[in-house]
Amino acid sequence: MRSISAIAILALAMPSTTLGFQISPASSRVLSTSLYSKPINNINEAIDRRSAIHQIGTAAAGVSLSSLLLSSDAALAAQDYDDEKKKRILITGSNSGIGLDAAQRIALRGHEVILACRTLEKAKQAADKIKTNIANDSLDAVDAIVKIKALKVIPVECNLADLASIDSFIKDWKQTQSGAMFDAVCYNAGIARNTEAKEILRTKQGFELTVGTNHLGHFYLNHVILPLIKENGRIVVTASGVHDPDSPGGAQGVPATIGDLSGFEKAVMTGDKRFDMVDGGQFNADKAYKDSKLCNVLFTRELQRRLDDRRSSVKVNCFNPGLIVGTGLFRDQNQIFTKVFDVAATNLLKVGETTHWGGGALEYMTLSSMVGGHGGLYYTSPPGSSKYGDEAFGREFRVSEVSKEAKLSDGGKAKLFWELSEKLVGV
Repeated sequence: MRSISAIAILALAMPSTTLGFQISPASSRVLSTSLYSKPINNINEAIDRRSAIHQIGTAAAGVSLSSLLLSSDAALAAQDYDDEKKKRILITGSNSGIGLDAAQRIALRGHEVILACRTLEKAKQAADKIKTNIANDSLDAVDAIVKIKALKVIPVECNLADLASIDSFIKDWKQTQSGAMFDAVCYNAGIARNTEAKEILRTKQGFELTVGTNHLGHFYLNHVILPLIKENGRIVVTASGVHDPDSPGGAQGVPATIGDLSGFEKAVMTGDKRFDMVDGGQFNADKAYKDSKLCNVLFTRELQRRLDDRRSSVKVNCFNPGLIVGTGLFRDQNQIFTKVFDVAATNLLKVGETTHWGGGALEYMTLSSMVGGHGGLYYTSPPGSSKYGDEAFGREFRVSEVSKEAKLSDGGKAKLFWELSEKLVGV
């Protein structure tokens, strides 16, 4: 920024009646933003400051905006993305990490992004953060105002650790947004307990917190939102390489396995839903996270099989964003160690990825024409691929094999996994 602060830009960009969001009278959970114009690159090369301000004020009169769309990062893979038809995309966990970055990338392309976060306050803060980031990254004040006015982001509350919150989100969405359909939904939110944690934390329904949030929360959300996904729509699941014991990350500590699903089975049989581990073993916080990521992969493959059986055109794929230490996922770890490890993994050893690159991976999975044709697949890349930037998507970052257990689970075990998940969430 050259001459004006981000706060001043945000104030200029907002309607005179509000500096925040307009709350729909039908609900305090689902919020809408003003509809803005699309961003313009290199605005000073095309129009002077006065004419730019004039265009901002008269955008509704018919400025053609589809050609004014991409930031430099997104332009790298523009040939693979169809931005002509604007889409409605929901992203869980969009208040931090790769979810926030992907939300900003996608919104800058002119698509509507629903920021689904644990609380409404976190979702509103995410929307404000996106605007502040854009203001700070813009060429000048005029460029920032145009881009901010182009955004259409909707903050909503959807707490995956409480099935009632998910129900409330869907109910409010149908009431306040007339049941507007989604082009894509991204099951991205996730938590990882401190690896040394001994206490078993639980969701509102009594599930072990990590698997209960990362898998069962998204499983239930998928159940209630699937009828609202358009034909040829997409479901994107943020998984992880640690689901595979043969991967570098998955080989550390106790490896992922859902075993014979005895933990799930016992929780269903007793009716109390209070499993400690999916496989019925003793609680291990590190393994619980790895298991949840294996659940994400199994969910992806079994859901696609079921969609195919129904002759649905919806495609579901999952991906590994790589080792990204500098995200909210590591908030419960030792922070001094986390900071040191982040620098070492990303800058020294070159095996970590940046948050911005991870956001690009989620954007690619959601929008690229190279992804949407097939489902049930797992995408990943060699460690350190973020050094290639967005050019890695479709090259280093591509379809790969899932773990042996995930492949061997196709059929009977995956079917049982799905049915037990249904019984646990009550569908």
